[in-house]
Amino acid sequence: MKIGKKTLMGMTDSELKAVVDVLGMPRFTAGQIARWLYTAHVKSIDEMTNLSKANRARLSEEYTVGAMEPADCQRSVDGTVKYLFPTAAGKFVETVFIPDKERGTLCVSSQVGCKMNCLFCQTGKQGFEGNLTAGDIINQIYSLPERERLTNVVFMGQGEPMDNLDNVLRATRILTSAYGYAWSPKRITVSSVGVKNKLRRFLDESDCHVAISMHSPLHEQRLSLMPAERQMPIADVVELLRQYDFTGQRRVSFEYIVFDGVNDTQAHGREIVRLLDGLECRMNLIRFHAIPDVALRTTDDRRMEALRDYLTSHGVFTTIRASRGQDIFAACGLLSTAHKNQN
Repeated sequence: MKIGKKTLMGMTDSELKAVVDVLGMPRFTAGQIARWLYTAHVKSIDEMTNLSKANRARLSEEYTVGAMEPADCQRSVDGTVKYLFPTAAGKFVETVFIPDKERGTLCVSSQVGCKMNCLFCQTGKQGFEGNLTAGDIINQIYSLPERERLTNVVFMGQGEPMDNLDNVLRATRILTSAYGYAWSPKRITVSSVGVKNKLRRFLDESDCHVAISMHSPLHEQRLSLMPAERQMPIADVVELLRQYDFTGQRRVSFEYIVFDGVNDTQAHGREIVRLLDGLECRMNLIRFHAIPDVALRTTDDRRMEALRDYLTSHGVFTTIRASRGQDIFAACGLLSTAHKNQN
């Protein structure tokens, strides 16, 4: 990609219309460009063959498609593939493709590094290096070798999506709009630790599913694991969610990494039940993927199953998420950290 040129990928229909207006091209050209981008996935403007040669030349003077292939990948014995994608700013982010029978889920990143600094997250140890553009986010799908196998996208990779909300919303609009990928919002889940004001805006402006990183129902303990608890306690997050309807197609779920001897007791189960009482939701229990220099350990299957059974029997639909890609360290942050340390 040539330095200095602007990127077409990640532009909405209104932004593409503004581009063709400035360049003196017919208005309908914007729709043609959108189809070449989000349906045909072209790599260059020269491939947009129903644009006149003069218009392609005019467009190429200032713009590039912006497609960037993965710089590295790791493949697991279970079929999971972790990709390292370059960004327009010259950084790198991780994207994980998870095949499962008829489903293909892609875990995308929204930032380079992260400000949240959760104790158990390798990305947080990197520090914050910048927001991804909408183009950077879309490129993780656009340039994915397994793109045609995708059924779902989850914003659960590197970064806090609500901390880069404008670009996340722009990307989800492209994914769900008729001019873009035309996906149902049900195919997209956006995660958050709970960011004050931003979470409400997301709930108001998007119909995508939302997943909240809980990891403990107890204020002091969650604060020790997740500094974001100070700005928006989990009790406030749940209270906000109660103001929205999740009884239809839109879903809210809670992510709960289970740490041995930390948050895996029946007392935690009782507090989760109390906290979520009456809220239509589901709980996903997740095995901890160990990271360097962190003393937290993965709990055993027996304790995870006991917690799952307790929650389910008390009205909180709970599943244990299958661990994938453990042999390639599929937990986000490890591959990009290694790449960063080599440079």
